[in-house]
Amino acid sequence: MDAATPVVELKQITKRFPGIVANDSISLKLHKGEIHALLGENGAGKSTLMNIVFGLYQPDEGSIEVNGKPVIIDSPNKAIELGIGMVHQHFKLVQPFTVTENIVLGMEPKIAGVHLNYRASVAKIKALSDQYGLRVNPNAKIHDISVGMQQRVEILKTLYRGADILIFDEPTAVLTPQEIGELMGIMKRLVAEGKSIILITHKLKEIMQISDTVTIIRRGKVIDTLKTSLTNPNELAEKMVGRSVSFKVDKQPSVPKQTVLNVKNLVSKNKEGIPVLNGLDLQVRAGEILGIAGVDGNGQSELIEALTGLSKVDSGLIEINGKDITNKPPRFISESGVSHIPEDRHKHGLVLDFSMSENMVLETYYKAPYNKGGFLNKSAIDDQAKRLIEQFDVRTPSIETKARALSGGNQQKAIIAREIDKDPDLLIAAQPTRGLDVGAIEFVQKQLVAQRDKGKAVLLISFELDEIINVSDRIAVIYEGQIVGEVRPEDTNDQELGLMMAGSKVAGGKA
Repeated sequence: MDAATPVVELKQITKRFPGIVANDSISLKLHKGEIHALLGENGAGKSTLMNIVFGLYQPDEGSIEVNGKPVIIDSPNKAIELGIGMVHQHFKLVQPFTVTENIVLGMEPKIAGVHLNYRASVAKIKALSDQYGLRVNPNAKIHDISVGMQQRVEILKTLYRGADILIFDEPTAVLTPQEIGELMGIMKRLVAEGKSIILITHKLKEIMQISDTVTIIRRGKVIDTLKTSLTNPNELAEKMVGRSVSFKVDKQPSVPKQTVLNVKNLVSKNKEGIPVLNGLDLQVRAGEILGIAGVDGNGQSELIEALTGLSKVDSGLIEINGKDITNKPPRFISESGVSHIPEDRHKHGLVLDFSMSENMVLETYYKAPYNKGGFLNKSAIDDQAKRLIEQFDVRTPSIETKARALSGGNQQKAIIAREIDKDPDLLIAAQPTRGLDVGAIEFVQKQLVAQRDKGKAVLLISFELDEIINVSDRIAVIYEGQIVGEVRPEDTNDQELGLMMAGSKVAGGKA
């Protein structure tokens, strides 16, 4: 194979689903040692295209060549045989198993064809981990390691199976800024060793940082393929969504009024009795957005769970408009005027096998007009779903479509539509733009500001420092279960916030 021959070439790939053309005659070339970014809005057809390359779907039309030879990839096993590996957005790992057990699953090395040769697997995994600087412990259990480490296990799984072509599907959607930096380093090492990477993403900063080439897809069609060095974020955003996108949040100064959320001396201990919330104090007023900045694992999830009734606290007080909601059930808290955009849309936001229509009334199905004499009123539920789907531009083939069939961005829009429609006094938005494209991020952030302008209190928890600085009126920094400082966005920067998030600086310059 000469150097000019692509390692993978897609020719006129078309894939249809009922009511939608997901991929419309798409052509794409990946060359050896290249990072080729696939950029598009949520639901543009990026993941569908890569699922075809990995053998999870079959194209209706078009062909694929690997190293210049036509191939039919009719299963993931066939893709692996051809040297193609895929790191999925939602990891495919067995939580109670070790790293090694997950990596060898399905191709276990045997001793004399009978017993699992675990030791040989550990040695091979350790060697691969060292070679690519992954620093993974082969004997750790999956449920004991961080999300970033779990992703490295997925990368190791593809390398263990001999992949030379790696597909990364939204690899940074669930990572902290530090883990994203480390992943970029890993990807650079992979291509330096002669691997080739297709990177599905909608994060323009990452594309500019790491890719060599970028192909933009909009509504299933290729809009353009460009050398990354010859483009810029504004041009890419415009090609991706078909209009110019503002990276700055347009908002007037806030006019805060009465305190809506009052949290006093909150203490919550984990199973080992160690405080994960350690005397946390917090106030959010009507007409303001309070942003919580912090490195993942400093009590953010526990704070959200305490505020929404998903877990109990050991001591302290939580009030909404002066009403004590400490350790009350989720429905009581919801009816006290709290809406919640959860950080994990699959675990806490949607019932994936329910229709979109059913998902839109998950918190109100027991009320009129959705409930008549103990029976669900389908026409009222459907009317509500149609209204919200139209109002919030949720792209779904129909209101009867199951939630799991929608792209991540459209799932998120559906949750936001449902939560805002409850007309809450307090809106808790946890990682509200995680995994969203620039167009959807702009939409979500505008919705948060609109709620603030309607006099609502908004609590924003996000790992994206740009988002915290851009959207918040005040920023509180959480470290080891406490609020260690508070700053105004106009008076701070990434650097100062980063130091506070690491616990080495508090607001006002005291060490």
